[in-house]
Amino acid sequence: MTQEETRVMRETKKQSTDRWLGTASATNEKLRWPLLLGAAALLSGCAYSETNLSSAPSDQTIAATDEDTISASFPFEKKAIQVNGHKIAYVDVGEGPVVLFIHGNPTSSYLWRNVIPYVSDNHRAIAIDLIGMGDSEQADIGYTFGDHAAYVDGFIRELGLEDVTLVVHDWGSVLGMRYARLNEDNVRAIAFMEAVMPPAFPAPSYEAMGPELGEVFRNFRTDGVGEEMVLENNFFVEQMLPSLVIRGLTQEELEAYRAPFMTPDSRRPTLQWPREVPIGGEPAEATAAVLANGEWMTQTDKPKLFVRAEPGTLTPPPVIAYYEANFSNMETRVAGPGLHFFQEDSPHGLGRALSDWLDRLPSEE
Repeated sequence: MTQEETRVMRETKKQSTDRWLGTASATNEKLRWPLLLGAAALLSGCAYSETNLSSAPSDQTIAATDEDTISASFPFEKKAIQVNGHKIAYVDVGEGPVVLFIHGNPTSSYLWRNVIPYVSDNHRAIAIDLIGMGDSEQADIGYTFGDHAAYVDGFIRELGLEDVTLVVHDWGSVLGMRYARLNEDNVRAIAFMEAVMPPAFPAPSYEAMGPELGEVFRNFRTDGVGEEMVLENNFFVEQMLPSLVIRGLTQEELEAYRAPFMTPDSRRPTLQWPREVPIGGEPAEATAAVLANGEWMTQTDKPKLFVRAEPGTLTPPPVIAYYEANFSNMETRVAGPGLHFFQEDSPHGLGRALSDWLDRLPSEE
Protein backbone atom coordinates (compact mmCIF):
# COMPACT_ATOMS: atom_id res chain seq x y z
CA MET A 1 0.00 0.00 0.00
CA THR A 2 1.38 3.41 -0.94
CA GLN A 3 1.70 6.26 1.55
CA GLU A 4 -1.18 8.05 -0.15
CA GLU A 5 -3.41 4.97 0.03
CA THR A 6 -2.56 4.56 3.70
CA ARG A 7 -3.38 8.22 4.35
CA VAL A 8 -6.75 7.94 2.59
CA MET A 9 -7.61 4.74 4.50
CA ARG A 10 -6.84 6.36 7.85
CA GLU A 11 -8.80 9.49 6.99
CA THR A 12 -11.80 7.43 5.89
CA LYS A 13 -11.77 5.45 9.12
CA LYS A 14 -11.35 8.62 11.19
CA GLN A 15 -14.35 10.20 9.43
CA SER A 16 -16.50 7.15 10.16
CA THR A 17 -15.55 7.32 13.83
CA ASP A 18 -16.16 11.07 13.95
CA ARG A 19 -19.61 10.60 12.41
CA TRP A 20 -20.45 7.98 15.01
CA LEU A 21 -19.19 10.05 17.92
CA GLY A 22 -20.86 13.29 16.89
CA THR A 23 -20.91 15.77 19.74
CA ALA A 24 -21.03 14.57 23.35
CA SER A 25 -22.56 17.79 24.64
CA ALA A 26 -26.21 16.88 24.11
CA THR A 27 -28.05 14.30 26.17
CA ASN A 28 -29.15 12.25 23.17
CA GLU A 29 -25.54 11.98 22.05
CA LYS A 30 -24.47 10.80 25.48
CA LEU A 31 -26.96 7.98 25.12
CA ARG A 32 -25.43 6.72 21.87
CA TRP A 33 -22.74 4.74 23.72
CA PRO A 34 -25.14 2.79 25.96
CA LEU A 35 -27.65 2.25 23.18
CA LEU A 36 -25.01 0.90 20.81
CA LEU A 37 -23.28 -1.23 23.43
CA GLY A 38 -26.65 -2.42 24.67
CA ALA A 39 -27.50 -3.45 21.13
CA ALA A 40 -24.27 -5.45 21.00
CA ALA A 41 -25.19 -7.15 24.26
CA LEU A 42 -28.64 -7.99 22.94
CA LEU A 43 -27.21 -9.42 19.74
CA SER A 44 -24.71 -11.53 21.62
CA GLY A 45 -27.41 -12.67 24.01
CA CYS A 46 -29.48 -14.04 21.14
CA ALA A 47 -27.21 -17.09 21.14
CA TYR A 48 -28.76 -18.21 24.41
CA SER A 49 -31.97 -20.18 24.62
CA GLU A 50 -35.06 -18.33 25.76
CA THR A 51 -35.50 -21.06 28.34
CA ASN A 52 -32.51 -19.59 30.19
CA LEU A 53 -34.18 -16.20 30.54
CA SER A 54 -36.70 -15.22 33.18
CA SER A 55 -39.49 -12.87 32.16
CA ALA A 56 -38.38 -9.90 34.26
CA PRO A 57 -35.57 -8.94 36.62
CA SER A 58 -36.26 -8.82 40.35
CA ASP A 59 -34.19 -6.20 42.11
CA GLN A 60 -34.21 -3.48 44.69
CA THR A 61 -33.47 0.17 43.99
CA ILE A 62 -31.36 1.98 46.56
CA ALA A 63 -33.09 5.25 47.42
CA ALA A 64 -31.09 8.49 47.26
CA THR A 65 -31.02 10.91 50.16
CA ASP A 66 -30.67 14.69 50.36
CA GLU A 67 -27.16 14.22 51.79
CA ASP A 68 -25.89 12.38 48.72
CA THR A 69 -23.28 14.62 47.16
CA ILE A 70 -20.59 13.43 44.79
CA SER A 71 -17.15 14.60 45.84
CA ALA A 72 -14.28 15.05 43.42
CA SER A 73 -11.68 14.88 46.19
CA PHE A 74 -9.66 11.73 46.78
CA PRO A 75 -9.47 11.39 50.57
CA PHE A 76 -7.01 8.49 50.71
CA GLU A 77 -3.25 8.24 50.83
CA LYS A 78 -2.04 5.60 48.43
CA LYS A 79 0.43 2.89 49.33
CA ALA A 80 2.73 1.01 46.94
CA ILE A 81 4.16 -2.47 46.66
CA GLN A 82 6.56 -4.13 44.24
CA VAL A 83 4.87 -6.74 42.04
CA ASN A 84 6.78 -8.52 39.29
CA GLY A 85 9.46 -5.84 39.50
CA HIS A 86 7.14 -2.83 39.18
CA LYS A 87 5.36 -0.49 41.59
CA ILE A 88 1.65 -1.13 42.07
CA ALA A 89 -0.24 1.67 43.84
CA TYR A 90 -3.31 1.01 45.93
CA VAL A 91 -5.68 2.30 48.61
CA ASP A 92 -5.77 0.32 51.84
CA VAL A 93 -8.13 1.58 54.56
CA GLY A 94 -10.15 0.04 57.37
CA GLU A 95 -9.91 -3.23 59.24
CA GLY A 96 -11.79 -6.49 58.97
CA PRO A 97 -12.61 -8.90 56.15
CA VAL A 98 -10.83 -7.98 52.90
CA VAL A 99 -12.74 -6.28 50.08
CA LEU A 100 -10.72 -5.76 46.89
CA PHE A 101 -11.95 -3.23 44.30
CA ILE A 102 -10.72 -3.73 40.71
CA HIS A 103 -11.36 -1.05 38.09
CA GLY A 104 -11.27 -1.22 34.30
CA ASN A 105 -10.47 1.05 31.35
CA PRO A 106 -9.57 3.98 31.52
CA THR A 107 -10.06 4.48 35.26
CA SER A 108 -8.21 3.77 38.52
CA SER A 109 -8.89 3.54 42.24
CA TYR A 110 -10.19 7.13 41.89
CA LEU A 111 -13.40 5.60 40.49
CA TRP A 112 -14.22 4.13 43.92
CA ARG A 113 -13.50 7.25 46.04
CA ASN A 114 -17.15 7.84 47.04
CA VAL A 115 -17.89 4.13 47.50
CA ILE A 116 -15.02 2.98 49.72
CA PRO A 117 -16.23 4.87 52.85
CA TYR A 118 -19.35 2.70 52.92
CA VAL A 119 -17.16 -0.39 53.19
CA SER A 120 -14.16 0.68 55.28
CA ASP A 121 -16.04 1.12 58.58
CA ASN A 122 -15.99 -2.62 59.22
CA HIS A 123 -13.93 -4.07 56.36
CA ARG A 124 -10.41 -3.69 55.01
CA ALA A 125 -11.09 -1.90 51.72
CA ILE A 126 -8.33 -2.19 49.12
CA ALA A 127 -8.52 -0.57 45.69
CA ILE A 128 -5.78 -1.40 43.21
CA ASP A 129 -4.44 0.76 40.38
CA LEU A 130 -3.82 -1.72 37.57
CA ILE A 131 -0.33 -1.81 36.07
CA GLY A 132 0.27 1.28 33.91
CA MET A 133 -2.87 2.97 35.22
CA GLY A 134 -3.59 5.37 38.09
CA ASP A 135 -0.41 5.82 40.11
CA SER A 136 0.99 2.40 39.27
CA GLU A 137 4.22 2.23 37.31
CA GLN A 138 4.38 2.30 33.53
CA ALA A 139 6.04 -0.91 32.40
CA ASP A 140 7.64 -2.07 29.17
CA ILE A 141 4.95 -4.69 28.53
CA GLY A 142 2.17 -5.20 26.02
CA TYR A 143 -0.64 -4.55 28.55
CA THR A 144 -2.50 -7.61 27.33
CA PHE A 145 -5.13 -9.28 29.46
CA GLY A 146 -2.56 -11.88 30.47
CA ASP A 147 -0.13 -9.17 31.56
CA HIS A 148 -2.74 -7.52 33.78
CA ALA A 149 -3.82 -10.86 35.23
CA ALA A 150 -0.23 -11.64 36.25
CA TYR A 151 0.01 -8.35 38.16
CA VAL A 152 -3.37 -8.82 39.87
CA ASP A 153 -2.37 -12.33 40.93
CA GLY A 154 0.99 -11.02 42.15
CA PHE A 155 -0.61 -8.14 44.02
CA ILE A 156 -2.91 -10.43 45.99
CA ARG A 157 -0.01 -12.77 46.69
CA GLU A 158 2.44 -10.06 47.77
CA LEU A 159 -0.09 -8.48 50.15
CA GLY A 160 -1.01 -11.89 51.53
CA LEU A 161 -4.74 -11.25 51.05
CA GLU A 162 -7.00 -14.05 52.23
CA ASP A 163 -10.72 -14.79 51.99
CA VAL A 164 -11.17 -11.91 49.58
CA THR A 165 -14.47 -10.38 48.51
CA LEU A 166 -14.06 -8.94 45.02
CA VAL A 167 -15.83 -5.79 43.77
CA VAL A 168 -15.27 -5.54 40.03
CA HIS A 169 -16.20 -3.29 37.11
CA ASP A 170 -15.56 -3.28 33.34
CA TRP A 171 -12.29 -5.17 32.60
CA GLY A 172 -11.83 -5.52 36.35
CA SER A 173 -14.67 -8.04 36.14
CA VAL A 174 -12.70 -10.30 33.79
CA LEU A 175 -9.60 -10.04 35.97
CA GLY A 176 -11.51 -10.60 39.21
CA MET A 177 -13.66 -13.46 37.96
CA ARG A 178 -10.59 -15.16 36.52
CA TYR A 179 -8.84 -14.91 39.89
CA ALA A 180 -11.92 -16.24 41.68
CA ARG A 181 -12.29 -19.10 39.23
CA LEU A 182 -8.68 -20.18 39.66
CA ASN A 183 -8.48 -19.49 43.43
CA GLU A 184 -11.91 -20.39 44.80
CA ASP A 185 -10.52 -21.26 48.22
CA ASN A 186 -9.26 -17.69 48.63
CA VAL A 187 -12.43 -15.90 47.51
CA ARG A 188 -15.37 -15.29 49.79
CA ALA A 189 -17.81 -13.54 47.41
CA ILE A 190 -18.00 -11.35 44.33
CA ALA A 191 -19.88 -8.14 43.49
CA PHE A 192 -19.92 -7.18 39.82
CA MET A 193 -21.25 -4.36 37.64
CA GLU A 194 -21.06 -3.45 33.95
CA ALA A 195 -19.10 -6.64 33.44
CA VAL A 196 -17.38 -7.98 30.33
CA MET A 197 -18.91 -11.44 30.39
CA PRO A 198 -21.50 -13.69 28.72
CA PRO A 199 -24.05 -13.29 27.33
CA ALA A 200 -22.91 -9.85 26.10
CA PHE A 201 -19.36 -11.00 25.37
CA PRO A 202 -17.58 -12.52 23.51
CA ALA A 203 -19.03 -10.85 20.43
CA PRO A 204 -19.26 -13.31 17.54
CA SER A 205 -18.14 -10.73 14.96
CA TYR A 206 -17.78 -7.03 14.23
CA GLU A 207 -21.00 -7.25 12.23
CA ALA A 208 -22.90 -8.61 15.25
CA MET A 209 -21.93 -5.46 17.15
CA GLY A 210 -23.78 -3.33 14.62
CA PRO A 211 -22.31 -1.31 11.75
CA GLU A 212 -21.31 1.72 13.82
CA LEU A 213 -19.91 0.07 16.95
CA GLY A 214 -18.30 -2.70 14.92
CA GLU A 215 -16.54 -0.13 12.77
CA VAL A 216 -15.25 1.71 15.84
CA PHE A 217 -13.72 -1.49 17.20
CA ARG A 218 -12.19 -2.22 13.80
CA ASN A 219 -10.63 1.23 13.99
CA PHE A 220 -9.20 0.57 17.46
CA ARG A 221 -7.48 -2.50 16.03
CA THR A 222 -6.24 -0.94 12.81
CA ASP A 223 -2.58 0.00 13.00
CA GLY A 224 -2.18 3.74 12.83
CA VAL A 225 -5.88 4.49 13.25
CA GLY A 226 -6.17 3.15 16.80
CA GLU A 227 -2.96 4.92 17.74
CA GLU A 228 -4.28 8.22 16.45
CA MET A 229 -7.60 7.83 18.26
CA VAL A 230 -6.21 6.72 21.61
CA LEU A 231 -2.52 7.55 21.91
CA GLU A 232 -2.68 10.94 20.22
CA ASN A 233 -6.20 12.07 21.09
CA ASN A 234 -6.71 10.24 24.42
CA PHE A 235 -10.07 8.95 23.22
CA PHE A 236 -11.08 6.94 26.28
CA VAL A 237 -10.46 9.72 28.81
CA GLU A 238 -11.49 12.71 26.73
CA GLN A 239 -14.51 11.26 24.94
CA MET A 240 -15.70 7.88 26.14
CA LEU A 241 -15.47 8.37 29.91
CA PRO A 242 -17.35 11.70 30.16
CA SER A 243 -19.93 10.57 27.59
CA LEU A 244 -20.83 7.63 29.83
CA VAL A 245 -21.53 9.71 32.94
CA ILE A 246 -25.03 11.21 32.91
CA ARG A 247 -24.18 14.26 35.02
CA GLY A 248 -20.91 14.86 33.19
CA LEU A 249 -17.58 15.23 34.99
CA THR A 250 -16.21 18.33 36.68
CA GLN A 251 -12.88 19.80 35.66
CA GLU A 252 -11.30 18.44 38.85
CA GLU A 253 -12.58 14.96 38.11
CA LEU A 254 -11.42 15.08 34.49
CA GLU A 255 -7.98 16.20 35.60
CA ALA A 256 -7.77 13.27 38.02
CA TYR A 257 -8.62 10.81 35.25
CA ARG A 258 -6.22 12.53 32.82
CA ALA A 259 -3.29 12.58 35.21
CA PRO A 260 -1.94 9.07 34.49
CA PHE A 261 -2.19 9.57 30.72
CA MET A 262 -0.53 12.86 29.92
CA THR A 263 1.62 11.56 27.05
CA PRO A 264 0.92 9.31 24.07
CA ASP A 265 3.22 6.59 25.42
CA SER A 266 1.48 6.58 28.80
CA ARG A 267 -1.85 5.83 27.08
CA ARG A 268 -0.74 2.43 25.79
CA PRO A 269 -2.84 0.54 28.36
CA THR A 270 -6.00 2.35 27.25
CA LEU A 271 -5.38 1.37 23.63
CA GLN A 272 -4.64 -2.27 24.37
CA TRP A 273 -7.81 -2.81 26.38
CA PRO A 274 -10.19 -2.39 23.38
CA ARG A 275 -7.85 -4.61 21.40
CA GLU A 276 -8.41 -7.27 24.07
CA VAL A 277 -12.22 -7.23 23.71
CA PRO A 278 -13.12 -10.75 22.52
CA ILE A 279 -14.54 -10.48 19.00
CA GLY A 280 -14.76 -13.42 16.63
CA GLY A 281 -12.54 -15.55 18.86
CA GLU A 282 -9.70 -13.03 19.03
CA PRO A 283 -7.59 -12.47 20.99
CA ALA A 284 -7.61 -16.09 22.05
CA GLU A 285 -6.46 -15.62 25.65
CA ALA A 286 -9.06 -12.99 26.54
CA THR A 287 -11.79 -14.90 24.70
CA ALA A 288 -11.02 -18.08 26.62
CA ALA A 289 -10.98 -16.21 29.93
CA VAL A 290 -14.34 -14.50 29.33
CA LEU A 291 -15.98 -17.79 28.31
CA ALA A 292 -14.48 -19.69 31.24
CA ASN A 293 -15.56 -16.95 33.65
CA GLY A 294 -19.10 -17.09 32.32
CA GLU A 295 -19.23 -20.87 32.74
CA TRP A 296 -17.80 -20.62 36.25
CA MET A 297 -20.40 -18.02 37.23
CA THR A 298 -23.17 -20.46 36.29
CA GLN A 299 -21.62 -23.22 38.38
CA THR A 300 -20.28 -21.64 41.55
CA ASP A 301 -22.42 -21.08 44.60
CA LYS A 302 -20.22 -18.24 45.88
CA PRO A 303 -22.34 -15.30 47.10
CA LYS A 304 -22.81 -12.77 44.32
CA LEU A 305 -24.08 -9.21 44.14
CA PHE A 306 -25.04 -7.78 40.77
CA VAL A 307 -25.36 -4.01 40.92
CA ARG A 308 -26.73 -2.12 37.94
CA ALA A 309 -27.82 1.38 37.05
CA GLU A 310 -30.69 2.82 35.03
CA PRO A 311 -30.37 2.62 32.08
CA GLY A 312 -26.84 1.16 32.35
CA THR A 313 -24.81 0.19 29.31
CA LEU A 314 -23.89 -3.50 29.18
CA THR A 315 -26.98 -4.81 30.95
CA PRO A 316 -30.15 -4.54 28.84
CA PRO A 317 -33.13 -6.58 30.11
CA PRO A 318 -32.21 -9.89 28.38
CA VAL A 319 -28.76 -9.78 29.98
CA ILE A 320 -30.23 -9.05 33.43
CA ALA A 321 -32.68 -11.92 32.96
CA TYR A 322 -29.85 -14.25 31.93
CA TYR A 323 -27.86 -13.42 35.07
CA GLU A 324 -30.86 -13.98 37.32
CA ALA A 325 -31.83 -17.25 35.66
CA ASN A 326 -28.33 -18.74 35.59
CA PHE A 327 -26.31 -17.38 38.54
CA SER A 328 -27.16 -18.96 41.88
CA ASN A 329 -26.88 -17.26 45.28
CA MET A 330 -27.09 -13.82 43.65
CA GLU A 331 -28.78 -10.61 44.74
CA THR A 332 -29.57 -7.77 42.33
CA ARG A 333 -29.61 -4.11 43.29
CA VAL A 334 -30.19 -0.90 41.32
CA ALA A 335 -27.80 1.81 42.54
CA GLY A 336 -29.72 4.59 40.80
CA PRO A 337 -29.31 6.48 37.53
CA GLY A 338 -26.18 5.84 35.52
CA LEU A 339 -24.52 4.55 32.39
CA HIS A 340 -21.31 2.52 32.24
CA PHE A 341 -19.39 4.51 34.86
CA PHE A 342 -22.26 4.77 37.30
CA GLN A 343 -19.85 5.08 40.22
CA GLU A 344 -19.79 8.72 39.08
CA ASP A 345 -23.58 9.07 39.00
CA SER A 346 -24.82 6.87 41.87
CA PRO A 347 -21.86 6.11 44.15
CA HIS A 348 -23.96 6.31 47.31
CA GLY A 349 -26.54 3.85 46.06
CA LEU A 350 -23.72 1.52 45.12
CA GLY A 351 -22.01 2.03 48.47
CA ARG A 352 -25.15 1.31 50.46
CA ALA A 353 -25.88 -1.79 48.38
CA LEU A 354 -22.37 -3.12 49.00
CA SER A 355 -22.47 -2.31 52.72
CA ASP A 356 -25.80 -4.04 53.26
CA TRP A 357 -24.76 -7.13 51.28
CA LEU A 358 -21.34 -7.39 52.92
CA ASP A 359 -22.87 -7.19 56.38
CA ARG A 360 -25.10 -10.14 55.59
CA LEU A 361 -22.46 -12.43 54.10
CA PRO A 362 -21.93 -15.67 56.02
CA SER A 363 -19.21 -15.43 58.65
CA GLU A 364 -15.78 -16.82 57.87
CA GLU A 365 -15.43 -20.48 58.78
